[in-house]
Formats: sequence, C-alpha cells, structure tokens
Amino acid sequence: MAEVSGGEVLARMLQREGVEKVFGIIDGTYFGFYSALHRLGIEIVTPRHETSAAHMAGAYARLTGRLGVCMASNGPGVANLLPGLVVEQAEGNRVLAITSARRPGIMYPDRGGSYQCFDQSGVISRIAKWSAAVSSFERVPELTRKALRQSYEGRPGVVHLDVPENIMNGKVKAAVAYWEPHQYRNVTAQSPVPAQVAEAARLLVAAEAPMIHAGSGVIHAGAYEALRRVAELLHAPVTTSWAARGVLPETSELAIPMPHVKLNHKVRNDSDVALILGSRLGETDWWGKMPYWRDPAEQKTIQVDLDGAMIGVNRPADVAIVADVGRFLTMLAEELERTQGAGEQASGFAARRKRVSGYGRAMQKDRAGWDKALEDLATPTHPAHVATACQAVFPEDTVLVADGGNATIWAMFYHRVTVPNTVVSTFKFGMLGAGMAQAIAASLARPGKPVCCIIGDGAFGFHPQEIETAVRNNAQVIYIVLCDRQWGMVKMNQQFMLRPFKTMLFKHLEPHETIKADLGEIAFDDLARSMGAHGERVADPRELRPALERALASGGCAVVHVDVDPVKHMWAPGLIHFKKMHEEPKGA
Repeated sequence: MAEVSGGEVLARMLQREGVEKVFGIIDGTYFGFYSALHRLGIEIVTPRHETSAAHMAGAYARLTGRLGVCMASNGPGVANLLPGLVVEQAEGNRVLAITSARRPGIMYPDRGGSYQCFDQSGVISRIAKWSAAVSSFERVPELTRKALRQSYEGRPGVVHLDVPENIMNGKVKAAVAYWEPHQYRNVTAQSPVPAQVAEAARLLVAAEAPMIHAGSGVIHAGAYEALRRVAELLHAPVTTSWAARGVLPETSELAIPMPHVKLNHKVRNDSDVALILGSRLGETDWWGKMPYWRDPAEQKTIQVDLDGAMIGVNRPADVAIVADVGRFLTMLAEELERTQGAGEQASGFAARRKRVSGYGRAMQKDRAGWDKALEDLATPTHPAHVATACQAVFPEDTVLVADGGNATIWAMFYHRVTVPNTVVSTFKFGMLGAGMAQAIAASLARPGKPVCCIIGDGAFGFHPQEIETAVRNNAQVIYIVLCDRQWGMVKMNQQFMLRPFKTMLFKHLEPHETIKADLGEIAFDDLARSMGAHGERVADPRELRPALERALASGGCAVVHVDVDPVKHMWAPGLIHFKKMHEEPKGA
C-alpha cells in the first residue's frame, strides 16, 4: 500500500473522467490536489479571481461537451466562487466545483470563531444541483463518484464537493480502487420509447403548421445535424432560446432567430403542433404562454427533455418524452424517412412552404430596418457597426462572447450565427463581467482559433485583470469594449421613470437629471498595453474594421476601445420587447 492524499485520489478520479483542465487559484489548503493534477498532466488554468474560475469551467464545458472543473480554497476563496456558481447553475452548464475546508474538528459545525470558516456545503447546496462535505479520507472516492453521477443526471448544472484541508493534503496508507466512469454512472445517451417517437412523428406529419423550439439541451446533446434533418423533413420553422441561437445555422430558411421577436411570436401562434427540445420554456421564452404562444387547447405540444422534472413546468405537454434530445431527433428522423415522402404528401405541406417563405420576407424587412443604422457614420461610433464589423473580420466559426446590457443587445441584433455553438453569454442570468473569463475559456476550448468578445465598459470593469490571464495563457481573445461611460440600460429605465416626456422628446436627459448613472473615463487600450496585450482606440466607424484587423493580426490578446455614441447606444433595438418579457403574460 502506498501513501496517498485525498487530493491525489480526487485528481486520479478526474483523470479517468477525461478531465484535461481545472480552473482555479492555487492555495496551500489543497496542495495535495493541485500538485497531483500537475504530476498527472492535467493543466491548471489560474485566473485572477475565483468567480472567473467558475465562468471558465462553465464556458469550457458548454463549448467542449466535457465536464468543467473549478476549484477554490476555504473561506474567502469559496466566497469569491459563489457568484460564478450561481450563474453556471442558472445557465445549465456541467460544472464540478471542488473546494477545501477547515479541518472537521473545528468545522461542520463551526466551533465558534474558526478562521476562514463558514457553512460552505450548506450555502452551495442551496444554489447547486448537489453538494456534500467529505468527513473522512475513506469517503473521498465514494462521494466523488456520487458528485460525478449527479453531474451527469438530468439537466446539467453545478455539483460541489467540499474536502477538509487535512484530508486533501494528509497522506494515508491505502489501497484505493479507481473505478472507470461506466462503473458508477450512466455513460449511454438515454433513448426515448419508440412508441412515443412514432406518436410524435404522426402528429408532426399531420400538422398544418408544425414548429420546433430548441433550447440548450440541443447544444449539450450536440444534436445539430439531427435537428437540421428533422426540420427539413418537416419543413418546420425553428425558433430557439437566446442561449441556443445557431443550433440551426441562421443561413437556413427555416431558422427564425431570436432578434426577430415579433416574428417569433407569430410563428408560435401560427403553429398547431410544437416540438419543444431541451427547453423549460422559461421567462426569456415568454413562459410558453399566450399571447406569445398559441393557446394550449389549440396547439399540441411534444416536449423532449433529459430531465423529467423539466417536463410540463410552464406549458402542458401532450406528449412528454424523457430522453436525450440527440437520440430522440435521430430516431425521429429515421421514423420520418421510413414513411418516405410523408411530409411531401401531407395535405398542408405546400402551405408550410408558403408560410416559411412569408417568414423569410418578414426577416428581410426587419433586417433592412436595422441596417439603416449602418448608414450613420458619425463620431463617436453608432454601436450597430461593432458586431457588423466583427462578423466581416473574424472567421465564420469564431466564438462570440457577449457581455453587458445594451452591448449584448446590439451584438445579438447585428450578429448572425452561422456555425452551431459559437455564441456564449449569460442569457439566463445576465451577469456582468462573466464574459472576460468566458472568452479565455473559449480560446482554451478551441485552441488555434480567435475569440471575439463584445462587452460593455461597465461589464469590462468587473474583471479587467483577466486581460493578464489571457496574455499569460496565450489566449487569442479580442475584447471589443463599447464605451459610453454610463450604466446605459439602467439610465434608460431611470429616464422613463423620472422624466418620460422629456426622454421621448429629446432622447436623453442631462447628467444631473439621473441618479448615479454616469461613469468616468477609463482608457481600456492603455490598460490592455499595461498588461502586455495589444491595445487600440477608435471613435470613427470607418476606422473600426482596420483596428479589428490589426488586433486579430497581433496573434494574441487584444483590446479595442470603441467610443460609442452614449444616446444611440442607450436606445438599443427591441427594448420594448425585453420590458414586456418581464411582465407576466395574460394568457393561461
């Protein structure tokens, strides 16, 4: 029997799970863990803040389909980790958080006055899928297996293992049995019941106007090709959650991108059969309720989700299927193809084509309206130019990270997603600053490819120190900072609350007429250069594209400070829809 620490047991179990990277800040309280990771060839990526470690793990998991792992030291390290864990749980990313804790003799419960001590597992258990505190060396393998089992069951999210420092670092003579993943958790995608697939196919083929709504479950299943096959076989339009944009490339005539908000409402009201894939139909999906969706009495709903607890949460399901979305779509495509021509022969198939063609014309009209902003060449830059220039400069498969309030809206309205799983943000939580770390993780997840991060100056200010992390890790992240020196989305809301008539008439108020909504000057290009990154600043929209090209050509991390018109930036497109989204729909 060899001497082994609890931390080494953890590291070796992660190695068997195929973990290649762990995100976190090193600390002596879990030296036994991270030193073992280092010996085993598992890369430790160290940000400048633990919150960033959680965001890195979440983005890495989303873009690779692997387990994202982050770590934090007891007390303040865990406290810093908490905001990131809240976000990654909300976004539904598969993250394992490993934390150190004070020794059992003074913790769980706290003796009273213990240094760097709080109920870490208790707190995280309220925000994560699962959390447990290890009480002895002997339980490390068992509880690690349980954490991993919980991680892969149901909807992806955060699981947490809290390991006391004396167990993490102390060595014990023990013969540890290391199981393979298939020996303690399901490693096979869950297939649906064939009869349910057949019933779904029957309803969709017979429908007058079938539609598909895709959520993040399609991304976690990597089911892009299967989704395309089913959509084309049915000639059914595909709407998505904000987080699932691009699961069907937006170059497809069947894709109905989220920025076309009114059209999304129309598609969902036109449809008599809706296929819901890997989505809870939450608030950003208008709860699946009237008047934004058709009355459930008039629209059959087929809902497919890996997590049975998500079925019928916000809208009743006529056919409820608990299964992996990818397996379901593959079987559904095969069922549709077995009845070759079933869609073409359906009485309403010609009407489907006509309806989809009409949707296409509506999107062209929307786009023409939005593109009028691109004719504005005034200085400082109209924010519509930013995402447009980025799309022209960056390769098609570049990951776009969007962060901020209005900055994210401008990015979403002027960026077309043509490659699946290339958009990262915090669509369910709206966490400012997360993009700084998400962009670095995207670069590490897809080495050799640049990452484009469109971010507001307010959001950038949350974690600007992560520029150094990007430089140190050779991450080719280009941060494009939209600088209006104000909390724009908040300021807009204030203006309507304080002086609505003047706001409508003049589009803005003077600084003294709002409450603490203005910010001071930060030269983000200088800040970037101070940390070893490439930095540029532009205000003229005609200079934007050349600046982006130089940033990309630098080959490393770069920051392009873009001065945008503060009034035009505040009036982001679709704001009325986002306000209405937060109101409770009147329908059942």
